[in-house]
Amino acid sequence: MFLMTGNPFGVLEQTTLKIPKRADNHQTLALATADWMETPTAHVITLDIPGMKKDDVKIEIEENKVLRVSGERKSDDYYKEGVQREKWHRAERISGKFWRQFKMPMSADLEHVKAHQENGVLRITVPKLAEEKKRQPNVINIDEESGTSYGEGTKATKAQT
Repeated sequence: MFLMTGNPFGVLEQTTLKIPKRADNHQTLALATADWMETPTAHVITLDIPGMKKDDVKIEIEENKVLRVSGERKSDDYYKEGVQREKWHRAERISGKFWRQFKMPMSADLEHVKAHQENGVLRITVPKLAEEKKRQPNVINIDEESGTSYGEGTKATKAQT
């Protein structure tokens, strides 16, 4: 179930990809399943990534407050072709690349994101900005006229020419 937010295209960021009909060497696209919970102080995103090491996963902050989690689940050596005298009865574990994107709200403090991985579960904590930071606009000071102008320093004097 998708909840509609202010961004009508946000639903596309969470839509699953279709797995190709033919995948070579058991390489398919798979998405890590995810939960997103909001607490009074943070957004917590939890992803199931069993069998993956931290070096196999990348967390990035992209433009427009998009948090992207991507990685690759590598296949085991016994999946490689050319192994003789083996009869497979079932091969359900998938390997390949995955990615998930989360459009973070304006209250997210993307400068202090933390991540922790344990027992095949990746937990990303995105703290919320303090109330005073959220509500205060960036104020630009206006200098008083003191003989300086935007063009000063661009005029050449006789000594420079």
